[in-house]
Amino acid sequence: MKKKLALLVTCLLSLSLVLVGCGGEKKEQQDTAGSNASNEAKVLKVGATPVPHAEILKIVKPILEKDGIQLEIVEFNDYVQPNLALNDKQLDANYFQHLPYLEEFNKQKGLELSYTAKIHFEPMGLFSKKLKAVSEFKEGDKIGIPNDPTNGGRALAVLEKAGLLKLKEGVGITATVRDIVEKKVEVVELEAAQLPRSVDDLAGAVINGNFAVQANFVPTDALVAEDAQSEAADTFGNILAIRKGDENREEIKKLTEALKSAEVKKFIEDNYKGAVVATF
Repeated sequence: MKKKLALLVTCLLSLSLVLVGCGGEKKEQQDTAGSNASNEAKVLKVGATPVPHAEILKIVKPILEKDGIQLEIVEFNDYVQPNLALNDKQLDANYFQHLPYLEEFNKQKGLELSYTAKIHFEPMGLFSKKLKAVSEFKEGDKIGIPNDPTNGGRALAVLEKAGLLKLKEGVGITATVRDIVEKKVEVVELEAAQLPRSVDDLAGAVINGNFAVQANFVPTDALVAEDAQSEAADTFGNILAIRKGDENREEIKKLTEALKSAEVKKFIEDNYKGAVVATF
């Protein structure tokens, strides 16, 4: 009887050790799986126009990788789709526009997109492939400007600065073609992205900085331009746009910090020669 009892105790102890060993192995597998999951990079999808925004984001990519964030850059060639994609959660953020444009877009579309920071300013300039000076414009010459409200007002202010037209008193950057009271030239409204391609068919065009750079215009080519030290630089600083409420997402905070880093500032200064100006 004693031998049978001892044998039973031995069997129970062996079974317990096997179960504990199996449980420990299962726990170890769970811990390993959890560790692997925590090491996976978080993907951050950001929309941008190709130049300079996507180029700047490529500088940011390795900075974010150090924090376990994989930056996926989605390029757009227009000013409408990036905001719609952000609102529809196809993107986590976008980087292509200034605040007045975002506010006007929100108003027109009934959206609540927001932003975290202003990153850079792109002075808008009057360019021509036919003329070398403002004084060479003749009565009735056609000059293209962007057809969106905020950039159109900026362009008209540039033409007023050039002495090619006069606007109603006080309208400033909110001007429309209806606010022109005197003019030497004819203003043609076109989609901003089309302006560089249309310069050949016009006497000149007032072009957004990003599209001017993309078309290989340089700041010194401009017959007249916005001053990078003016109020326009603050008003029209390009922003990192997000959905309202995402301000405190850790990945968004890291992206904002990276865009305002010394590496980005140096890249802008070295590569754009005044066509893009860091605002931080």
